[in-house]
Formats: sequence, C-alpha cells, structure tokens
Amino acid sequence: MMIREMTHNECTATIATQRLARLACADNNSPYVVPICYAYSANRLFAFSMPGKKLEILHANPKACMLIDALETRHRWKSVIVDALFHELPDTEGLHDERLKAWTLLAKDVDWWEPGAFKPQPQPIVTTSPHVFFELEILAMSGREAVDEMSEVSH
Repeated sequence: MMIREMTHNECTATIATQRLARLACADNNSPYVVPICYAYSANRLFAFSMPGKKLEILHANPKACMLIDALETRHRWKSVIVDALFHELPDTEGLHDERLKAWTLLAKDVDWWEPGAFKPQPQPIVTTSPHVFFELEILAMSGREAVDEMSEVSH
C-alpha cells in the first residue's frame, strides 16, 4: 500500500461525492464526535440536526472538524479532513433562501434526514419542527489517499 497527499481539487471531489461524515466539536477540552449526513455546495457543507448536545457545543464553540472518507478496500481509500466554522440557519426571513438551499441539496438523497432526525429516546410531540439546519463554512482541508501498489503496477 502507498499513501499520498491529495490535491485541493481531489479533496473537493471526494467531499462532493460522499454524504456521510464524522463531525468533531469541542466542549472546553472534551472532544465530541458524531456522524452526520451532509450536502456540499460552494465551499459549504449543509446539514441539519435535532436540538441536543452537538448543537449546544457548536453554539458555544463554532469551530468544527469533519472527517469524510471513501473506503474501497483496506488498501484503497481516501480520507479528507475539513476545518470548518458552524453557522446555524434559523427559520427567519433573512435566512429563508439559505435554509431552502440546504433543504433542497439535502433532499436529493433518499433518507437524507437520517441520522439527524433520530434521538435514542422518545421525543415529545410538538406543533412546530425542532429541526435545526446549519452550514459548515470550509476554512481549510487536506486529504490522503491509499492505493494498492500491486493494482497500480498492473495498470
């Protein structure tokens, strides 16, 4: 197996083709990592969540990190790390277009609302949706790719 650095364009292509990531945030000095589904557009990752620990942490510290990977085999994979800044997209007139953009991009995939809509315990019935749409503005990214040397030699 050989590992190499990915270019900016290769990182962007990987981010654009994947939909599941691990989002890391920090509560003081304690890391917190959760899976999220996302959509990519114009240097931003769009996602949504139910209220909870992740959003509480991101409101207090909007700096986040995402791990996005594409696994083909144990010896053939791509991994991209994204440093990002959290911005909530509240349901206001001023952010209506951004929320609609997030919803439209996310809705292109079947079951786009998983796992963001689920909580491990029953939730109370409410009259309005508690879902929170947000964007992660990409500040920096880097990636690595592993290739199977044997398959590279045979091509």
